[in-house]
Amino acid sequence: MKVSVVVPTYSLDRYPDFCECVDALLAQTYDDVEIVVIVDGNETVYERVCEDYGDEENVVSYLNHDDAGPLSRANMGAIQASGEVVALTDDDAVPQKDWVEQLVDAYERHDAIAVGGKMTADWVAGKADYIPEEFYFLIGVTHRGFPTEEGEVRNTFGANLSFKREAFLKLGGIKQGGIDPSSVQGRETEFCSRLARTYGHKVIYTPEATVSHKIYEYRTDPKWLVERALWQGYSKRAMEKLVPDSSDEESKQLRRLLGRYIPHRIWNLLVSPNKTRASQLAMLFVLFAATGIGYLYGVLRWR
Repeated sequence: MKVSVVVPTYSLDRYPDFCECVDALLAQTYDDVEIVVIVDGNETVYERVCEDYGDEENVVSYLNHDDAGPLSRANMGAIQASGEVVALTDDDAVPQKDWVEQLVDAYERHDAIAVGGKMTADWVAGKADYIPEEFYFLIGVTHRGFPTEEGEVRNTFGANLSFKREAFLKLGGIKQGGIDPSSVQGRETEFCSRLARTYGHKVIYTPEATVSHKIYEYRTDPKWLVERALWQGYSKRAMEKLVPDSSDEESKQLRRLLGRYIPHRIWNLLVSPNKTRASQLAMLFVLFAATGIGYLYGVLRWR
């Protein structure tokens, strides 16, 4: 089973991180891997990629002359890929050496149509202890409340997600139109739901297929986190319009948050108070409120 991994990139500022990602893919324990690099709207970056990786027979590079955005990069990568499976990652992510091997193993054991894995944090600027794990999804990391064992899920993060190429192309890839694509997050949710309705199977989540996500300093800024939470709430409402059954997963997480996680955090703080527990609980309330406000704005915007 050949696997084509799509790696989008667009900026020289992130080029060292991009190289770390590609080098990790070249060092995979699974042999039949094609790396499809999509460079968006930056000829300088494209020329650098060709210079550094042009001699690698498993690396193919393409230039989008327009900055088409991450969704277009994923779709273009799938079109250009030659593998039976198309896997998505990002230029600020580093797959573990057996990532592709674990994905393929899950495909073979489950006869899967889509497989995704776990995202872990690489705290580039040091760990931000005040960010509660329940909201790690804001920084692109698998959060508390997400399944811990292998099984079917609605979707995983776009930087650790793969599909059978034939199915991906048959469904027309990830949709870019519909509801304000500049502000709606998590478009892979809509595609995965469409995939499940068409083929009768959800995404197989295998936590052994791990990708590390670089958490830059700006992603730990409380102001950035709150703004991200606002748009996350807005996006949840937008996804309800695009995918009517998408609210089930959100409802389950909300029940876990209100019925288990928050009470547990309050109890731990009362029993053994410390600064970290207090700051995480405070930030949890702030981010929860911001997500709720964003959702209400979405309700008003998309009735």
